[in-house]
Amino acid sequence: MAEGWQSIRLDEIDPISVVNGTLLWRPVRRTLGIGAFGMNAYVAHNAGDDVVEEHTEQSLGHEEVYFVLAGRATFTLDEETLDAPAGTFVFVRDPAVKRQIRLAAEEEERLFYEHRAPAEWLEALAPLGTDWHKDFLETAPCLIAAFRVDYTVYRDRTGVERHFKHYYANESVGIACGFLLTALHIAGLATLTHTPSPMGFLSTILGRPKNERPFLLIPVGFPAADATVPLIVKKPLNEIRIVV
Repeated sequence: MAEGWQSIRLDEIDPISVVNGTLLWRPVRRTLGIGAFGMNAYVAHNAGDDVVEEHTEQSLGHEEVYFVLAGRATFTLDEETLDAPAGTFVFVRDPAVKRQIRLAAEEEERLFYEHRAPAEWLEALAPLGTDWHKDFLETAPCLIAAFRVDYTVYRDRTGVERHFKHYYANESVGIACGFLLTALHIAGLATLTHTPSPMGFLSTILGRPKNERPFLLIPVGFPAADATVPLIVKKPLNEIRIVV
């Protein structure tokens, strides 16, 4: 073994039985002395056995990457099932950020529905069946947060901070989000436009600078098997277009 590197075969790592002997763990990280990240190998005794015990990284905030080296595995992730043949990578993101966003958004939404919203607004929302619970912010595999950049921050030749104002920023980011939503729709993905008010919590959670303002939060993913959408009648073209 050279000083700067080490090589070892998986079957050379002594296995350890865990979870009452139902799983076989090969401690790759401990054997190689890896300190920068975690890495381990799990082997099933028989076809159909669990390879990794059911768990969540909610409290630890870890990201995980799984690689199916041989055979075939089935992953259950956020109530979805993924078939993973040999050669498949599965990346599980840190759930903590989405959790923070959901809790902060629900608090603002609760205040809106219970105290801020006028009666006529709540009456208009009633047919849609919405309330302050926003679990989709956590179950959606991806959240896109769009921010409006009001001005660019720079320093002049003397080192003094200056601001270069952006005109029509609101209109520009709105058009950009429209293109994004269209592209996601064409790609076969489901989206939802979410605008809790106020949205300042997004700047805090995502660590955005003061020249940026939250504009729109877009959960993205495939629709659930039992997903439903409200039947909203759209106006015909002749009612929205005037030809001169």
